[in-house]
Amino acid sequence: MSGSSVDSQFFQLCYPAEVLQVMILIQRIVQLQSLSVIRWHQSIENDRPDEDDLLELVRQQHQFNYLLWHEEDIARSRDVSDAEIARVKRSIDRYNQQRNDMIERVDDQITLMLDRGNIVPTGAAPMNTETPGSTIDRLSILALRIYHLREQLERRDVTDAHLQTVQQKLAICLLQQDELALSLQQLIDAIFSGHKRHRTYRQLKMYNDPTLNPYLYRDPVARA
Repeated sequence: MSGSSVDSQFFQLCYPAEVLQVMILIQRIVQLQSLSVIRWHQSIENDRPDEDDLLELVRQQHQFNYLLWHEEDIARSRDVSDAEIARVKRSIDRYNQQRNDMIERVDDQITLMLDRGNIVPTGAAPMNTETPGSTIDRLSILALRIYHLREQLERRDVTDAHLQTVQQKLAICLLQQDELALSLQQLIDAIFSGHKRHRTYRQLKMYNDPTLNPYLYRDPVARA
């Protein structure tokens, strides 16, 4: 019997039909992130999962991490002009804000899914210290790191010692990915069964807001 069939039977036994309609399988998210990194590096557009709003939001959030990763590579280069560094720093600032905004949108979508399934937490249900959206962001960064470590293993201009070090780091990242995905699935299951509460963690970043950052709203003459 296939793994998907076993999963389907397990969930049908453990959850009522209305909960099954909004159940989130984290393995689908991990697969989407891994495949997206490969496709973006090959300039292949992703097949957008229109049937699942959450997966589409996850893909968008992941893409901002992808853009951030490569802009940060440019920022660390020693052979680019000051003007290019300034451009990259502004891009990093913008992508990071969009990345954080998307984390909140992912968590908002989970709230909507809970509402659609009429799922409410029990009175004693605790909050988790990290939201599912934040954990999905960590899985996104791991997917990028794993891709680039595997890329290192294809190099022919490095020593065996370098390749061995990369292999060790890759093994750690793969273990972390598996463990983090399992922990997130357990959190999602607890939330959708009402045993844990879910709320979007509003980060309320101030540095990009000209009404909240003194350096941005202060008179340019006074800053001089």
